[in-house]
Amino acid sequence: MDVDGQPTRSIALADDGWGVEIIDQTKLPHRFEKVRLEDWQGAAHAIKAMLVRGAPLIGATAAYGMALAMRDDPSEDSRAAVHDALLATRPTAVNLRWALDRLADRLAPLAPADRMAAAYALATEIADEDVALCRSIGENGLKLIEIAADRKEAGTPVNLLTHCNAGWLATVDWGTALAPIYMAHNAGISVHIWVDETRPRNQGAGLTAWELGRHGVPHTVVVDNAGGHLMQHGQVDLCITGTDRTTAHGDVCNKIGTYLKALAAEANGVPFYVALPGPTIDWRIGDGVREIPIEQRGGDEVSKVSGLTDDGRLAEVTVTPPGSTVANYAFDVTPAKLVSGLITERGICPASREGLLGLYPEQRDTAA
Repeated sequence: MDVDGQPTRSIALADDGWGVEIIDQTKLPHRFEKVRLEDWQGAAHAIKAMLVRGAPLIGATAAYGMALAMRDDPSEDSRAAVHDALLATRPTAVNLRWALDRLADRLAPLAPADRMAAAYALATEIADEDVALCRSIGENGLKLIEIAADRKEAGTPVNLLTHCNAGWLATVDWGTALAPIYMAHNAGISVHIWVDETRPRNQGAGLTAWELGRHGVPHTVVVDNAGGHLMQHGQVDLCITGTDRTTAHGDVCNKIGTYLKALAAEANGVPFYVALPGPTIDWRIGDGVREIPIEQRGGDEVSKVSGLTDDGRLAEVTVTPPGSTVANYAFDVTPAKLVSGLITERGICPASREGLLGLYPEQRDTAA
């Protein structure tokens, strides 16, 4: 996607062909800075500290992290240890395990001398595949926006609401939930996006709004609790969110607060869709509420807020009183019954086991 007219990916090999460049998303929206990763520890830190985030991008970063590890030490002990260390960085996003297991399957049978080249080739393949998957998600989801546009008065924008960040910053390019929006905008369809701020890390206000603005898509940032009000007053035509893990039965795990948006959409008759690539489906799990581990992050994400001061400094302030206990559940699960449909690279399907298997029949023998 574009950053002020310059095509940009969220992760890419450096010009020297072995270092890996990422965008430090903790500095956005006030600073656009790239960071160079030169070892697997740097990749692990980038994932854990959320310099990169979003399930597909986490998977791609882990894949490049394994490639960097094989450059330093391609032994079997190193491969196994780095696999486990990278896997432990984030427990919820299923793409992390998917990418690392794919690297393991490719590398384990090889002689150590052959592992570095194979790891780099597969990491690049995973990144390029993600771009293609997201492009297809955009093409399939575009149909929903076209239908909504046909129902609007001429010149009236389609109002969409999204939660957290599921744009190109959460993937390698295009994004999941935002891919159909970018394609609609590029096709000349009038759209307007309600962007939830998405506390506690403000990925909506800080990332979604940033990337929409850089691409020229009209949008308005709202507090998280405004979504229901907007739906009650007919100001939302369609909700589209992303997901970090979707079960074989269609339950959706996404950033905390997604469940509340789905409840509000159900109450007000607003379609609620979730966009995801195939690797985000966890075919081993059927009941998302009971089986998906919910990451609990540090309390500082809730008790502190960072921003830009009037004199141009990045600063962090505390918003809670001393001694108050803080809980920070990073995700919640939206039951399949609240999801109007799942937008995938293979098409749109009901949020159900049979709906998903209709698009991914090869998983029938392994799906929970």
